[in-house]
Amino acid sequence: MKLTIAKVDEVLFLGEAKSLSCPGTSGDLTILPNHSPLVTPLKKGDLKVIDHEDKELIIPIEQGVLEVGGNEVTVIL
Repeated sequence: MKLTIAKVDEVLFLGEAKSLSCPGTSGDLTILPNHSPLVTPLKKGDLKVIDHEDKELIIPIEQGVLEVGGNEVTVIL
């Protein structure tokens, strides 16, 4: 899946990912390829990305918004 994680003035991750785990306001979420469409707020915690080479990236966040549509995932912080 194509994953973009960005702040207003900076892109933190842009590329293919196998999974994204994130702290939703209603509970933790794990997004995999071909996930159902979704828009939800995120709370303070860590984003955990597994990229296409199975490397793990941890990004601490204060808050944000997650959008899933098609096979594209966008996180705006």
